[in-house]
Amino acid sequence: MTAHVVAEVVVEGAMTGAVDKTTLKNGVRIVSRRIDHVRSVSMGVWVDAGARDEAVMEGGLSHFIEHMLFKGTEKRSSYDIAKAFDAIGGQTNAFTSMENTCYHARVMDEHLGTMADLLSDIFLNSTFSEDEVENERPVILSEIGMVEDNPEDYIHTLLEERFWGDHALGRSILGTREQIQGYGRDDLVRFFSHLYQPDRILISCAGHVDHDEILSLLAPAFEGIKARDGFPKRDVATPSSGVKALSRDIEQTHVSLAWPGLPVTHEMRFASSLMNTILGGNMSSRLFQEIREKRGLAYNVYSFNASYVDTGMVGLYAGVTPDKVEECLEVTKGELERLCDHGVDEETLAEAKAFTKGNILLASESVDSQMARLASSEFHFGRQIPMEEVVEKIEAVTTEEVRKVAEMAFTQKPAVGVLGPDPSEDKIRNVFGI
Repeated sequence: MTAHVVAEVVVEGAMTGAVDKTTLKNGVRIVSRRIDHVRSVSMGVWVDAGARDEAVMEGGLSHFIEHMLFKGTEKRSSYDIAKAFDAIGGQTNAFTSMENTCYHARVMDEHLGTMADLLSDIFLNSTFSEDEVENERPVILSEIGMVEDNPEDYIHTLLEERFWGDHALGRSILGTREQIQGYGRDDLVRFFSHLYQPDRILISCAGHVDHDEILSLLAPAFEGIKARDGFPKRDVATPSSGVKALSRDIEQTHVSLAWPGLPVTHEMRFASSLMNTILGGNMSSRLFQEIREKRGLAYNVYSFNASYVDTGMVGLYAGVTPDKVEECLEVTKGELERLCDHGVDEETLAEAKAFTKGNILLASESVDSQMARLASSEFHFGRQIPMEEVVEKIEAVTTEEVRKVAEMAFTQKPAVGVLGPDPSEDKIRNVFGI
């Protein structure tokens, strides 16, 4: 083990068990949490790179590569990979976000070695065969069509385009049809080599597992990754207001709004999370009660936070009948003003804290959630944050802090995406003075 190690750190967490971390000589990090009371193991091979790291002419390449890594290696075909995971009862998948890409699996502890071998093989030895590129291209085009066919998904695409403008955060993770049609094997290999740098690779593992065993399975393969040319610098995004409307012959009008939010590491992030819960994060939230329960204006209404390393977004969504759009927005505006002007009382805040803590602690019982939390903490903070510290930060949030984060966002003009038979662009502009 020591032949592979630059530094090893052990962090104790009473609620969720000890964490071990090893950094290989080339910068690849391996982090694990042993959970003795489970029999399963979740492992993720993460890259601190995603769609926002693509140049304008590279849109969708991160996601395309995510698909291709399951399409065959030097020793396994795509069928062999699928069959091998199925043979051990394993669950495997991958995802691409704006800032990360992850290849993950979960198996019973007795199959740890097989899972480690499979994930290592697809990550390090994928061939990107031209035949498989051609086979996968229509699959991704179908995925683009699937998003466009789902109004509740597509409205967020419109909103992000309006809010982030020409920045990479405003472009679809999937890329455009024209881009996907134009990519060949060389484009994928070049992009993979450029972004999959060893110091941006992290392997996280949670469950019934021993850290030394993980190192013995993974370190010999991953320490051979060579550093390449510099990673592209991430440009800072500047949010903007305005309306992006698209007419479509459907039953509902889908409306989504966004205001500037906080970066993922901001000291006020806990107050922002609680504010989101109070505003539209659960069934007792203000928007859900006012818009759905009291007035019957929408079946689905909620608020959300989207945070990145250097910026963020606070947003709202509602799907309403076309003739109720203006009323829904007026009610929404009134709730935002009430939150900014009067804040929340202690009882409401206490309920939001209990809801948030409950969700966090329930998630901690999932090895998949623990695996993802290991990676997020390492990427964003460079250390593992004990659950006790998280709970303490939540408890420390005051009513004034909740009011302040609401004021920071909602006193600014929003960006709005609207999709439906009557986009109602003028009505939206009038309500919010855009």
